[in-house]
Amino acid sequence: MGAAPATVSLQLAVADLGTTEAFYAGILELPIERALTSRGAPEHLVLRQDGLELIFVDEDAVGRAHPVLAERLADYPKGVGITFHIRVTDIEDVFDAILEEDLTVLYPLEEKPYGTKEFWCFDPDGYLLVLEE
Repeated sequence: MGAAPATVSLQLAVADLGTTEAFYAGILELPIERALTSRGAPEHLVLRQDGLELIFVDEDAVGRAHPVLAERLADYPKGVGITFHIRVTDIEDVFDAILEEDLTVLYPLEEKPYGTKEFWCFDPDGYLLVLEE
């Protein structure tokens, strides 16, 4: 019996799957998988957790499959208006790795009055993340 299908799936266009995989699987230590694709289908990455599925697809493949989107991907920053809240472990190490990779930190690591440690940053494609522990 396989895993239940995701309740919510979001597809994100990214510039480079290898960079995305290194960020989400390497730095954030999230369970990213390279999806098995049928012949001719674009390669993609999948993150599945608690009924949510994030699918990372190469933006060039999206543009080829959906030409109307190619123009929009070029004209607008990715993720405008979207913020992803992601729980991580060892947030101090994650924060140091983000700084080491010279990624943009919007708000530095701090402990909030409600006991959560968090910081805000952009992923390699400019998607806004709030990383919290």
